[in-house]
Amino acid sequence: MGRSLYMARPIRSEAPCATCHSVPSAAPPTLLARYGRDNGFGWLDNEIVGAQVISVPYATATANAGRAFRGLMMALIATFAVTFAVVNSLLYSMLVRPVRRIVHIADRLSVGDMSAADFPQRGPKEITSLGRSFNRMRTSLDKALRLLER
Repeated sequence: MGRSLYMARPIRSEAPCATCHSVPSAAPPTLLARYGRDNGFGWLDNEIVGAQVISVPYATATANAGRAFRGLMMALIATFAVTFAVVNSLLYSMLVRPVRRIVHIADRLSVGDMSAADFPQRGPKEITSLGRSFNRMRTSLDKALRLLER
C-alpha cells in the first residue's frame, strides 16, 4: 500500500465501563457470549485499555492537501484581481480622468482658445483645488490679454 499517515489515540476505561469489565461474573450474558470469559476483564478506572488508530495513504493525504492549496491560491488570485480592478477603476475615475480634462483645457488655453470650458470644480479635494487655481490663472490671463489689446 505504500507510505501512510496515521494518528493513534488511547482508549481509556471510564467508571461505567468498570462495572461490566471488572470480573466476568459482573458482565452481562450477551458480553460473555460474544467475547468469552478470558479477555476484556480486570479494567480499572481511567486505565488505557485499547487504541484507536486511523491511517490514510500518503498519496491521498498529499492529493487532498494539493487540492486545498490550489483552491486557496485561486481564491487569493481572484481576490487580488478583483481588488486590483476596483482600485484601478477608482484611480482612473477619481484622478486620471479629471487630470486629463484639466490637461486638455490647459492645452486649448495655451494656444489662445479662450472658448475652452472651465476647469472642473468637482471631484477629490486636490483636483478641485487644482481646478480653482487654473480658473484663477485663466481669469488673470484673460485680463492680461485684454490689457495688451488696448
